[in-house]
Amino acid sequence: MEKVLAIGGVFFRARNPVAVGRWYEQHLGVTLTPSNYEQLPWQQEAGASSISPFSENTDYFGDAKQMWMINFRVRDLNAMTTQLRNAGIEVEVNPEVYPNGRFARLRDPEGNPIELWEPAGRDAPEALKKVASESQRT
Repeated sequence: MEKVLAIGGVFFRARNPVAVGRWYEQHLGVTLTPSNYEQLPWQQEAGASSISPFSENTDYFGDAKQMWMINFRVRDLNAMTTQLRNAGIEVEVNPEVYPNGRFARLRDPEGNPIELWEPAGRDAPEALKKVASESQRT
């Protein structure tokens, strides 16, 4: 069976697409879709990605009007939250450490929820490299 390889893009509505796009580039390092074929789009690092439908009455995203939330993997959650807070962005770090890592929440300028994830355990970059090298040997 064929299957998709990774998230190919995230598309969403914005009242001010230019300002929101700049915010993602400036604070999260996510470059926007290029306007021509000579420029490269944002490149993800290899690793796990989750797709999870939620009940329409979930409070997981916060505001009931928000229809989506994106999760970005980060290398160092402490460094990333410090950087965002220094820029005046409110970030809530979940104090619980899960088997798959640590998480934090913030919102973009239009209130869309963003989750940051520092992978651990089997989802950590080192574990993924080990699995990849073992599968190449077999």
